[in-house]
Amino acid sequence: MKNVLYKVGMFLLIGVMACQDELPELDQVPNASEVNFTVEQALDIDPGGNTVILRNETPETVAIWDYQTGKSNRKVDTIRYAFKGDYTIKFSALTGGGIVEKEPITISVTENNFSYVNDPLWINLTGGPGEEKSWLLDIDAKYFNGPLYFYGVDNGWLDGGGPWDPSFETGCYGDDCWMWDPAYADNTWLMPDGDYGIMTFNLINGSYFSATKPMEGGIEQDGTFFLDINSKMLTINDASILRGYKGNNAGIAGVSNWTNYTVFTLTEDYMQLGVVRDQDIDGEPPAMLVYNFISKEYNDNWVPDEPEGPQVDEGFMPEFEPGELLEMLTGGVGTGRIWELDADGNPVDWLASGAGWTSAAGDSYDWGWNDNWAATAADSWIRFDQFGGSLNYTLNLNGVETTSTFSINEETNEITLGGSNTLVTDGGNGSWLNPTTNVITVIKAFPDNYIEQGIWFGTSYNPDNDEWLVFHYVLPQ
Repeated sequence: MKNVLYKVGMFLLIGVMACQDELPELDQVPNASEVNFTVEQALDIDPGGNTVILRNETPETVAIWDYQTGKSNRKVDTIRYAFKGDYTIKFSALTGGGIVEKEPITISVTENNFSYVNDPLWINLTGGPGEEKSWLLDIDAKYFNGPLYFYGVDNGWLDGGGPWDPSFETGCYGDDCWMWDPAYADNTWLMPDGDYGIMTFNLINGSYFSATKPMEGGIEQDGTFFLDINSKMLTINDASILRGYKGNNAGIAGVSNWTNYTVFTLTEDYMQLGVVRDQDIDGEPPAMLVYNFISKEYNDNWVPDEPEGPQVDEGFMPEFEPGELLEMLTGGVGTGRIWELDADGNPVDWLASGAGWTSAAGDSYDWGWNDNWAATAADSWIRFDQFGGSLNYTLNLNGVETTSTFSINEETNEITLGGSNTLVTDGGNGSWLNPTTNVITVIKAFPDNYIEQGIWFGTSYNPDNDEWLVFHYVLPQ
């Protein structure tokens, strides 16, 4: 189809290019009739005129485009309108003598083309064509550590990047790559706690943005937006995201550009948008301030995690049926069982709040378990039996046997050994581990699997640390 083409004016001869740092001084601002630009609806791409090509044809000037759904300074730019309707395109040229404004041009888009806004990122941001979606700053750390993170200026979209890819999987697109994700609970100086309002992106007859900002004096903003899914850039015109606090500029200072945002993440539930802190703030180098958002729906349905209870070892403080502990120890009426220290496994442990920390003898070797203990354990054992109708306890320490009786308190799982008996010691070498009590407590046991897992006897307790010193006894293999 034949393209619709609008041509305006003629070209202007001035001595400046857009990339130059300074514009030459001229005596007067050029006449508007000397400025040339074109607005072309590419009907061969979109029969409804949705694709529009903007060209600044005035040499050595900087284009200033306002095409209603966004703004641009590109010499040549391609705009895609998803919704039918009339759109006003404004063009100005920055020249060496000043800004020259041209008469606006109105174009008509006659058909919708939702293919331009149905990418998953557009849907995550807005809910999709004909829908709207609202977002909140994550000041309460419901998903992120808090509302604000810090990155290097070369960081960006999380699913891509260059060679720099640490554990937090952030895309790196240059040399200045780093991250700090402070927990807000420990860094409330970042932004005062409060209601930061709500911002909404909608695709109802256009791409529109609105924000209500209680922490910025209660202002309300309305604008337009565009999401570039290729560059992962979000542009918001005539408004800005929810951000810091107007009172002391916390979380807001040092940023020149509140129009263009680097998209770090964008899912159905959460979003991260970055702006560059390019101004000098207390001598700090430039950095990317990344604001963390959650969707209103996620916020409204958020349920705090149930606090985890204390993590304790399996079998800690077991409960026995009446007579079950006695049968485990002795094997039953008229029988007995020999128990040995688990010298080849994990013979000794310290259970703090029910959780042990050793898994083998080597974990405490030399300052706890040692060669003397290992040698004694190899030739020593204890036996609980029910011979002769009584409850008997025998200690064999390096071939020397001592026998007495024992009793069980089934309410406390305490075993009281007769006389001055105790468990196996290190054979007289004076280790600080040596049991010295004749009242021992069953701290860990496995009534259904004691043959494989054994039993743990507690010989001392430190109430200040809720800590037991325990010895692991197993059946001979």
